[in-house]
Amino acid sequence: MPSRVVVFDYGSGNLSSAQRAMERTGADVTVTSDPHAALEADGLVVPGVGAFSACMSSLRAAGGDRIIGRRVAGGRPVLGICVGMQVLFDRGVERADPRAGDQVTEGCGEWPGTVDRLRAPIVPHMGWNTVRPPADTRLFAGIGPQERFYFVHSYAVREWEFSTHNERIREPGVTWAEHGEPFVAAVENGPLCATQFHPEKSGDAGARLLANWVATL
Repeated sequence: MPSRVVVFDYGSGNLSSAQRAMERTGADVTVTSDPHAALEADGLVVPGVGAFSACMSSLRAAGGDRIIGRRVAGGRPVLGICVGMQVLFDRGVERADPRAGDQVTEGCGEWPGTVDRLRAPIVPHMGWNTVRPPADTRLFAGIGPQERFYFVHSYAVREWEFSTHNERIREPGVTWAEHGEPFVAAVENGPLCATQFHPEKSGDAGARLLANWVATL
């Protein structure tokens, strides 16, 4: 029986692209904003594009922050993509208008850390890039070190702040990439996984990553 995956529709993200990519893994995929379906699915995909503040506002309005929290607390898998990854952190800092100062928006708080503007000669970071996953990765299993993934973003988490400090608990697996400076490209933390890049737009490598995630459901 195929795994049931919900792509959460809260008004942000490449929903049709995510749906098609997930369907190619063999999963039974539904795009919906229904909270019950999102809670009960085997896996929940949270896409996101645009500004952190706008995505977080829409996510809260749809009850997505509570749904994510309940799923993670119950050990039920969630995959965040692009800004859908960023909103899982404590806060986002945006600088849309230099005269107005920084806009700080509270995120879901599943991981400590700040989403901030990349310090690079060219922003946004748009195009294909390699990544450096941890040795014990499950998301990147079978994906070679020279494979590239598709990024479109101006903001990222530049410092990883979370540690369990407990030998009995597995530390989160953090994948890094570089554009001007190192930034977090993916996280594997029990039921909660996320990618800064778009696996649904990343060709065979992205398809393999999504299949790896579905295999864990």
